[in-house]
Amino acid sequence: MKFLLTFLLLFSFLPENLVAQEASESKIPKRIYTTKKSKKVPVIDGAILDDAWGIVEWSSDFTEKNPDEGTPPAYQTKFKVIYDTKYLYIAIRAYDDEPELIQQRLSRRDGFQGDRVNVLIDSYHDKRTAFVFTTTAAGVKGEELSSQNGANWDDSYNPIWYTNAKVDAQGWTAEMKIPFSQLRFGKAAEQVWGFNINRNIFRFQETSLWQRIPNDQAGFISEAGELHGLKDLVPQKQLEIQPFTVLQQDAYPAEAGNPFKTGSDFKLNAGLDAKIGITNDLTLDLTINPDFGQVEADPGAIALDGFQIFFEEQRPFFVENFNIFDFEFANGSDNLFYSRRIGKNPHRDPTLNPGEFAKVPQNSTILGAAKFSGKTRDGWSIGVIESVTANEYATIRQTDGSEREQIVEPMTNYFVARAQKDFNERNSFIGGIFTATNRHLNGNFNELHKAAYTAGVDFQHNWNNREYYIEGNTIFSHVLGSAESITATQQTLRHNFQRVDASHVSVNENRTSLTGTGGRLEFGRNGGQNFRFDGGVIWRSPELELNDVGFLRRTDEIIQFANLNYLWQIPTDIYRNINLGFEQGTDYDFGGNLNRVRFELSGRMSWINNWTTFIGFGLNTNFYDNFFLRGGPRWRRPDTSFSYLFFNSDSSKLFSFTLGYSNRGSSERVVGRDRFVIRTNYQPSDAFSMSFNIEYANLFDRTQYVTETTGTGVNTDTRYILGRIQNQTLTTTLRLNYSFTPDISLQFYGQPFISKGRFTDLNFVLNPLGNSINDRISVYNEQQIALENDRYIIDENTDGVTDYSFANPDFSFAQLQTNLVARWEYIPGSEIFLVWARGAVGDADLSNSLVDSVSEQVFEAPANDTFLVKFTYRFAR
Repeated sequence: MKFLLTFLLLFSFLPENLVAQEASESKIPKRIYTTKKSKKVPVIDGAILDDAWGIVEWSSDFTEKNPDEGTPPAYQTKFKVIYDTKYLYIAIRAYDDEPELIQQRLSRRDGFQGDRVNVLIDSYHDKRTAFVFTTTAAGVKGEELSSQNGANWDDSYNPIWYTNAKVDAQGWTAEMKIPFSQLRFGKAAEQVWGFNINRNIFRFQETSLWQRIPNDQAGFISEAGELHGLKDLVPQKQLEIQPFTVLQQDAYPAEAGNPFKTGSDFKLNAGLDAKIGITNDLTLDLTINPDFGQVEADPGAIALDGFQIFFEEQRPFFVENFNIFDFEFANGSDNLFYSRRIGKNPHRDPTLNPGEFAKVPQNSTILGAAKFSGKTRDGWSIGVIESVTANEYATIRQTDGSEREQIVEPMTNYFVARAQKDFNERNSFIGGIFTATNRHLNGNFNELHKAAYTAGVDFQHNWNNREYYIEGNTIFSHVLGSAESITATQQTLRHNFQRVDASHVSVNENRTSLTGTGGRLEFGRNGGQNFRFDGGVIWRSPELELNDVGFLRRTDEIIQFANLNYLWQIPTDIYRNINLGFEQGTDYDFGGNLNRVRFELSGRMSWINNWTTFIGFGLNTNFYDNFFLRGGPRWRRPDTSFSYLFFNSDSSKLFSFTLGYSNRGSSERVVGRDRFVIRTNYQPSDAFSMSFNIEYANLFDRTQYVTETTGTGVNTDTRYILGRIQNQTLTTTLRLNYSFTPDISLQFYGQPFISKGRFTDLNFVLNPLGNSINDRISVYNEQQIALENDRYIIDENTDGVTDYSFANPDFSFAQLQTNLVARWEYIPGSEIFLVWARGAVGDADLSNSLVDSVSEQVFEAPANDTFLVKFTYRFAR
């Protein structure tokens, strides 16, 4: 903590000198484009030949943003903007003396490939949020919702709009037609919107802006130019209704005697999604019986540390407008709202008698969900989600042929409310969040929380032209349930209240609630010529609990952090830019124990040939872990160093690649890990692209946790069993994309994953805080350990009597996930999907090599196949 105070004190004075040096550089004046209302309607064919465009002037004089900020671009760009009662129209001329070299790469919507232009519209004029519409030289459309003044870009925004593009002898042209119903704005007689256009010349990796934004200027949306002349606009309330129908056929290996696994199933499903504009600013999204059948499967992963793995949300209803609900309060993935909790797999497995079979639902059925969200003209961001999942039952076929039902998941109500308010000329905001999870237990499910509530407040303040900032948040949680459920929560890995050596936490089996807090406070510098810095503190109290509708990996932490960066932003003959960074951190627990000191030095170099290098190394020292023994005492880890080196080639070429290597090692060679990464991308034609990625990791750890057991006879002490693991993991990912047109595409995704772990030198903990590894563990000798029937039999005192035993921890896990998706957007917003998905999960032969295991999983292992057809039609007003 002393380092943090010194850091903040030092840099609270240092910026004054830097400001004085940079004061001579005046802020870039805002450019203004004045549009006019047209009585004629242009045809959106990309040619810009209609008379309607003649009522306004062209605007040009774009300035290069990257790589050489502030200079004229290789080729200029110009544009026009007109409007009528329902639409905004934009025409863009992108000059290029070598039109045959313009990259016209086809892709699915939001592919963002090849030469393109991005139109940024801050119709709220809140200087923090913008709608971004993209057209490529091939006519592929894309759209994003940018928030946090350009720090967050959400491509789940999926409005109905129209665009086209053409390449000609002078370069290429594009036209856009954007309905006002897809934008959000107030009721002023004359609108003033933030506005900017960004052009990307793909082969040069060059971007240029209509409104110049210097690299030393913090912020992006706040620095946009302005669009004037929008008079007497009538806000268009959005109304969209999208019914869908899904036909699904599943084929899988039949299970003899199981009436629920005959080898194939057919499903017919239908539902409805809707968007209703309550006002021009606020939208109500509804979904009834939602379908997520074409969502890509999660990547393969193994958690050797025992903590939960975070997977990204992919379901469209929850992804869209997530930026409004986002409340990432600390570091990592911890968040008060993790939408994948809604509709997850049931908590319980059915209880079966001998000879019985069960049909268990894979996920909880979402009966319905509603989302109310938007941002008002006066700076309020508002989001509310209400969702209900059904009671879920397993159907059990009894030995006499009759069936009974057994509940495996209770009906649950999820509620999330989020709000933020901008003020101080949009330089500051304050916000809050509240979540509630209520389960209808009906006297059952004593292992689950009956209710869980969280709340939080966040803020940010920027000053000195947004160069400096201070931000923070604080949260609290309160969970209620039976004594059984609260005791179980106290003993989960993320809490570990049963630690025998911890004086500040202990298990109380009579408690029926837990209340915890967490938060973050940070101060830093975002702008300026060369120096950037930040520092702060993060905390998670021992009783903090978010995992009913949020995500939390661990608790009982106080983390101090400080970062310093020096930037070279003016290109030379060798590089485009360089970013050199230094990070420092210390970790404590709420008992006052220092658990880690961390240092890292890193660099990112962007070379003049568009290649990029990432390099870094660091050190963890004074390293202790309260969670390593999973409820056991505090454990001393060895001092650990790490390093990494990655090279990225020029992504504008037809073939590009990434090569990477990372390494981790420790004192006394307790831990070591090598990781190799190869990523390739190949674009043999404008319509076809492919990528092939390989990641291989080889880990050894002499102290990998195995299990906890209690001896019998003379020695009844608890034993924490560890072992030397040799863990090899291989992941290969293949993606093939073919676009017939911007609206018709075919995509293939395949990922075999294999992770193999072999244990040797099994041992038990002697002194968890010992200075040396030999003080901390005792390795079993040949007289103490024997393997029988895939269990290790331990005779610790070698008296010929078994003291305890445990299962062989060796593993070889293999997974295959593939899908083939044909998509046709036959009219804007309405689509047909044809999907084939194939998946297999199982244990591979430990004696096989990784390559043989992958081959077996792909070509020989039994798999589940799903064939799916989905129809959607979008009614829009």
